[in-house]
Amino acid sequence: MGAESVIAAVICAAGSSSRMGGVKKEYQKLSKSGSLTVLGSAVSAFAAVSSVSLIVIAVPENGEAAAREALPPDLTAQSPKIVFVSGGKTRRASVYSALSFLSAHHPRYVLIHDGARPWISPSLVEQVIAAVKTHNAVIPLLPLTDTPKECDAPLWELRGQSPSETDFPPVFIKRHLKRANAGIAQTPQGFAFAELLKAHEIAAAVDHKDFTDDAEIWGMFCGPVAVIPGSRENRKITFPEDLN
Repeated sequence: MGAESVIAAVICAAGSSSRMGGVKKEYQKLSKSGSLTVLGSAVSAFAAVSSVSLIVIAVPENGEAAAREALPPDLTAQSPKIVFVSGGKTRRASVYSALSFLSAHHPRYVLIHDGARPWISPSLVEQVIAAVKTHNAVIPLLPLTDTPKECDAPLWELRGQSPSETDFPPVFIKRHLKRANAGIAQTPQGFAFAELLKAHEIAAAVDHKDFTDDAEIWGMFCGPVAVIPGSRENRKITFPEDLN
């Protein structure tokens, strides 16, 4: 297969799952009666797309055995080839580690996906692939149904608090955003590989910057990012109740 046709996927599963109480969310079962894990479901969607020739899973250091155990037994034995790399302390560092490994394989395009998004469909993967071949950078985006507000402090402290509770720090609205032009970013995010790798090399030199996803890195160092419609089923698991 020529370099122009190689499409690789990076699955990010190197995080600590701190908001899950330290329980590795990617290795949790999707249902109490089934054996498929969160990670296994996500990887299976990419394995079902014939044009994806290589899947790289970023895992915690010395975490390959546990990650492999979380995959369906027959998945690692089939095409596409699945490999594991050690991630870093941040999502950006984990993606950069996977991209650095992929550089020897010279893919034309790469898809970056959250391992905690198990309900990704092969159809959406294929849509991202089709769009990235045209635009070089593309992400699925969901339109907002509620009015977004930008605040002057992180909102995680407010989660689970009732309006009557007053022991959390005060947070104020900083900016009133227009929902018509705003959306919720999803993965997989697709990019031209060589350009994304170069952007990550630059981003690594400013690691104090908190990059939330690869679209932000591309937008800062490469250029515009196109969007396609996302899927409401393609939600991300962050808290224990998200598995229900």
